[in-house]
Amino acid sequence: MFKRIKEDIRCVMDRDPAARNAFEVLTTYPGLHALLFHRCNHWLWRKRLRWLARFFSTIARWLTGIEIHPGARIGRRFFIDHGMGVVIGETAEIGDDVTLYHGVTLGGTSWEQGKRHPTLGDDVVVGAGAKILGPLQVGSGARVGSNAVVLRDVPEGATMVGIPARMAGVRPRTDSADDRRRAAVARKIGFDAYGTTDMPDPVANAVNAILDHIHVTDARLEQMCRAIRGMGGDVEDTRIPDVEVDELDCGEPAPEAGEQGVDVTAGSGQVRGRQDRTGS
Repeated sequence: MFKRIKEDIRCVMDRDPAARNAFEVLTTYPGLHALLFHRCNHWLWRKRLRWLARFFSTIARWLTGIEIHPGARIGRRFFIDHGMGVVIGETAEIGDDVTLYHGVTLGGTSWEQGKRHPTLGDDVVVGAGAKILGPLQVGSGARVGSNAVVLRDVPEGATMVGIPARMAGVRPRTDSADDRRRAAVARKIGFDAYGTTDMPDPVANAVNAILDHIHVTDARLEQMCRAIRGMGGDVEDTRIPDVEVDELDCGEPAPEAGEQGVDVTAGSGQVRGRQDRTGS
């Protein structure tokens, strides 16, 4: 139990830059309090002590402003940011590493018994005020924009916006060296290319292209400085700071000076740079 609580606190600190330490998270974050209440209530629910589970869930709602039915199934590292007004129905199922913002509803559209609430896969982010209604499936890695109303299944990696929600794009679910490198550079400069933003995929792809360009430009600039020094030129011996995280090993060598360009697939939003292009 304590290991799980520690994991919950760590996931809050990883996803919320306002979280300063574990004690602050444990004592002041209503999303964490609602989750701890729910774990106890869900245990009572499975033991068929259902009135007691509902009673304590009502107390949790009074204290946190978050309503989670004790019958809902929630995975690990679940994070509710701010939390006020979040409603999660009885038959809702939530995977691992899911993030919900305030005002989110995982609701039903029918009074019939049985499965009537949504199922969210792993690594789903649902923006503030969004509504996901009915026994639909939200694929792993999907993003639901703020105030969107989702009424149909969402593919893996899709970004949904609008009322009713429409698909703005699909983010490829890959774990290549390029993806890991981009994510590291994004974290270093303060932009989350893949996680908590509700921007449509074309915008995120454009930022990915900029990150790729920065990486290649820095590598070639260092190569040029070494070559000038080798020919006797006077170049200040100041190393350009890396933007990548030191412990990240992407397994990718720096581009050679004689390469004609770096070609990346258009689906990842990358660019093609050539050595005869100066100032780009």
